Amino acid sequence: MELSVYNIKGEDTGKKVALSDAVFGIEPNEHAIYLDVKQFLANSRQGTHKSKERSEVSGSTRKLKKQKGTGGARSGDINSPVMVGGGRVFGPKPRDYRFKLNKKVKNLARKSALTFKAQENAIIVVEDFTFEAPKTKEFVSLAKNLQVADKKLLLVLADQNKSVYLSARNLANAKVVTVSELNTYKVLDNNALVLTESSLAVINNL
Repeated sequence: MELSVYNIKGEDTGKKVALSDAVFGIEPNEHAIYLDVKQFLANSRQGTHKSKERSEVSGSTRKLKKQKGTGGARSGDINSPVMVGGGRVFGPKPRDYRFKLNKKVKNLARKSALTFKAQENAIIVVEDFTFEAPKTKEFVSLAKNLQVADKKLLLVLADQNKSVYLSARNLANAKVVTVSELNTYKVLDNNALVLTESSLAVINNL
């Protein structure tokens, strides 16, 4: 599959680049994508949730009324989960949600996600560029020129570029990442995937 290369003004440069079939043309594995996204979201969780059970609630352990003879149900102390203000039954405890996923599965998932993007024609290739200084206005005009201003976009660079990163940081629907930071979730979580020529060269060899 070949794509045209655009400059930052949105003009076709006349150059063509090939998308590697080994990365952008595989048989997508949806279950691998599911597992990788599940792991990414699980690893992002803080897991600091906690609620108090009956032994941890502040309250007396006095028996509220005698066991028999009142005509009502038996009752223990005020900390019982049945009582208002009592403890919670089997409440959440702090825990680590992370789990292991094999490298080959994660690699397959990322390639599957990139294949889906290629099938949707959601990939745009631009010439390598940089901004002289961080300017949000310049990034907005770049998005307009590429006709993706109204879409959620992900720009993938080959290396860190502080000016470009800072120019996009204040925009809600734009993200800038390097190839080394690219994962399945980030590939899927956008409507337009914008790759620079040098980043595509690295991705083609994944």
